[in-house]
Amino acid sequence: MLDPNTHLNSAASSPSEAQLRQAIEYLYYAYRSFTERPDKILEKRGLGRVHHRILYFVGRNPGTTVNALLSTLQVSKQALNAPLRQLLAMQLISAQTAPHDGRVRHLSLTRSGSKLEAQLSGTQMAQLRQAFEAAGPEAHAGWNAVMSDLLSQSPVSGILDQATVESVS
Repeated sequence: MLDPNTHLNSAASSPSEAQLRQAIEYLYYAYRSFTERPDKILEKRGLGRVHHRILYFVGRNPGTTVNALLSTLQVSKQALNAPLRQLLAMQLISAQTAPHDGRVRHLSLTRSGSKLEAQLSGTQMAQLRQAFEAAGPEAHAGWNAVMSDLLSQSPVSGILDQATVESVS
């Protein structure tokens, strides 16, 4: 179980098995904490975490296509179809047909979609801000190093826009 008094930054260059297991537990439990507040907001609207992911990435990439969103989320068309249709029906996302190809739809947040996405992400940004401030000035760089390395080991590592990564480093 988690021991908050044990830290991963020991003198050894490689973390022990106990430290690695603790890191795994921290990831599991931190993710639960990280998604708890947005999940409650979404639940009041009959929405779930997948809707949040769609809102977030459409908000970060206005005008993105459905295919690009599929690639970013790494889900099938079937998995995206129902939640995206729900967000469109609720007028949280708009879809414009591309002038050059009627099969291509460009997605953007509506005003109410932007407001909801800001509320959802705002709770998470506040939580991250508090954690980074409590952890000290080197925390952000350490977090980015660990997360970047974990992402580089993933087959979906190319989904992050390099300019975005560099602009916040």
